[in-house]
Amino acid sequence: MFDLNSKPSTDCENVSAREWAKILIKYRTPDFSRSMFELLVTLVPFFAIWAAAWWAISVSNWLSFAIALLNGPLLVRLFIIQHDCGHRSFVESRVLGDWIGRLLGVLTVTPYEMWRHAHAVHHSASGNLDRRGLGDIRTMTVQEYNNAGLIERIYYRIYRNPFMTFLIAPGILFLVVNRLPFGFMDQRKFWISAMGNNLGILALLGPIYLIGGWAPILLIFLPSTILAASLGVWLFYVQHQFEHTHWEEEENWDVHEAALHGSSHYKLPPVLQWLSGNIGIHHVHHLNSRIPFYRLPEVLRDHEGLAVGAELTIRESLETAKLHLWDEESKRLLSYKEARALA
Repeated sequence: MFDLNSKPSTDCENVSAREWAKILIKYRTPDFSRSMFELLVTLVPFFAIWAAAWWAISVSNWLSFAIALLNGPLLVRLFIIQHDCGHRSFVESRVLGDWIGRLLGVLTVTPYEMWRHAHAVHHSASGNLDRRGLGDIRTMTVQEYNNAGLIERIYYRIYRNPFMTFLIAPGILFLVVNRLPFGFMDQRKFWISAMGNNLGILALLGPIYLIGGWAPILLIFLPSTILAASLGVWLFYVQHQFEHTHWEEEENWDVHEAALHGSSHYKLPPVLQWLSGNIGIHHVHHLNSRIPFYRLPEVLRDHEGLAVGAELTIRESLETAKLHLWDEESKRLLSYKEARALA
């Protein structure tokens, strides 16, 4: 029997991905007091910044806009808490966790049940070439791209262009696409999720409009939401889209191997790590998604072997934006230029 309390070698290669998943089971239990503390220390400054930005409208629209942008990273952190609710890792009570997730979904403009389902599919199929398409960033193989027609290639290039991926598409996704259950149109529960989220957003913005008109919506709500969406998409991108990530066809795919080798360890400065809810420790999160976000650093402190897996610094992560095609032969994510060189 595998000893869950045993400390493995610091050499990650000596411990299989499946064994790591078993080792990490003991970190799954959330602490209710800690969870509530993390929620409060995110919500209080979020609403304080909202109030400060609203007050600043009377001084200068540009000042209000600048203050509002400070809430972008805090919205990302609120999304991570919502994300943990979806994984049942924030609080032990499923009912309480779901309601926290739904209410936070109003602030993050994300229908909770709809997103939770898509994200569960992402976790169950990440790195599987035969199960791409839901809850992930579209990735073509070199062969698929070479065999594609001109229109499909142009569409893919637009889709994967950094300007589109990180600046234009995130706002459209969260503010427009999330308003309807695209991909789940035939399922009643996802209609309820999307419409409930829409009603919640209207209930929040309606009184703001009646009191302050369009100014707080245009200067505070939209900028902070769009910035948070772009930051969130960037984080999601670098968590799986790096040169030596992990993709396999169904017959060779293993969920634990994909979790450990297909998810990055994004090394961020302490402030950015706090604002991003430690989600950069993504390989650990994929090995066991039930671990609360505030316990992820604890895992790395206890198990040095996991701290060195698929590391990406901020500078290194910027280079991933030019990688677009997966080469099944070399097992690497390539740029278009590198793919042409192979051809």
